[in-house]
Amino acid sequence: MSANDDPRRYQHLSALRLEDPDAVARAAATRRRHPGLKYGVQNFIVAADHPARGALSVGNDPVAMADRLDLLDRLQIALANPAVDGVLASPDIMDDLLLLGALEGKLVFGSMNRGGLAGLVNEIDDRFTGHTAAALEALGADGGKMLTRICLGDPDTASALEATARAVDSLAARKLIAMVEPFLSVWKNGRVRNDLSPDAVIKSIAIAQSLGSTSAYTWMKLPVVAEMERVMAATTLPTVLLGGDPEGTQDEVFASWQAALALPGVQGLTVGRALLYPADGDVAGAVATAASLLKSPVLQSSAKVSE
Repeated sequence: MSANDDPRRYQHLSALRLEDPDAVARAAATRRRHPGLKYGVQNFIVAADHPARGALSVGNDPVAMADRLDLLDRLQIALANPAVDGVLASPDIMDDLLLLGALEGKLVFGSMNRGGLAGLVNEIDDRFTGHTAAALEALGADGGKMLTRICLGDPDTASALEATARAVDSLAARKLIAMVEPFLSVWKNGRVRNDLSPDAVIKSIAIAQSLGSTSAYTWMKLPVVAEMERVMAATTLPTVLLGGDPEGTQDEVFASWQAALALPGVQGLTVGRALLYPADGDVAGAVATAASLLKSPVLQSSAKVSE
């Protein structure tokens, strides 16, 4: 990726944060909102909440996401594409993007539980240390996202599920979307690993979609795995596909997304590292290719102009 390497390019953010911290709230209050969600029009959301969990690696680079200036460059490139509907971010990144004016007309999802740090001895005890439902309502956000790892061999799973249920209710009370990202997980060699077999993903859906006293505002955020038709038959909730740390070639990843996006109930993509840090460094190109896979009025209108 060819990017501006001037270390001063975001110094105005530091100045605002120091001298005028209320600028974040003002930017949120005056931001133009997304026009609204429609079934059959798939949404494209860029995820940028990995650093808050201490997960900085992409592929073979253990600190790919450590450079915040570089990450903001990449996010602004992605969000500049009109087919990108919005962002999923931790509070620090969200505030930067608000101050940059990068979220005009976009969907905004806050990352809520980031306490289960990557490699933490009690990682499954994934406490809610990020956005609260009240804070998201104040920001004019569209919803909040929570990672929900279900480890049957870890007693902290019970409290993690309870915390997710409370968050679902708190968001629903404010008519905000709860984007729940469930996994069946296991401890292996001292690390938490997610089981990506179809049966495991289906079981995680069954558990997660029942959390809270209502599912009226709940979405699923699911990995693309084998037998996705059978996986998607496990829920009637709107579902977005996650990218994760991609394996295989970019063409293989995009092909798997395209097949899954064709299934009923799939509302779009919520992808971060795979697009922000493509192997060839071309963020704009990766985002444009991913956008071409979705049902989008932006793309449809562009096609009409070109005819």
